[in-house]
Parts: sequence; structure tokens; C-alpha cells
Amino acid sequence: MNTQNQRIAKMTFASIYPMYLAKVEKKGRTKEELHQVIKWLTGFDDKQQQELINENVTFETFF
Repeated sequence: MNTQNQRIAKMTFASIYPMYLAKVEKKGRTKEELHQVIKWLTGFDDKQQQELINENVTFETFF
């Protein structure tokens, strides 16, 4: 894994989630739509997503 990928893998999902949310809302989308996409990608429902955010898991663990 290259250095940039390693750096991203070690970032917490909780630190990036607010940026994802701001980006989708800026584009006229909703939090619910963001969660739906995350569920499609990971299989995690809203409760599981929030638990992983609260646990400060890394991108590597989240995905």
C-alpha cells in the first residue's frame, strides 16, 4: 500500500463523516441519502454506522 493510501486508511471515519455530509447537503442531497449510499457500500444500517462513528474506527476498519 502506498503512503497516501496508508494515511487515508488510518483516518477515522468520524473525522471525515461531517465533510461527507456537508458535501452531499451542498449538492441538495440529504443525510438519509448519504446513509443509504453508505449502507449500499458497506451493509451497515444507521445504528451500525453511528456505533462505528462513536468508536472512532479507521477507514480501513470501516470499509
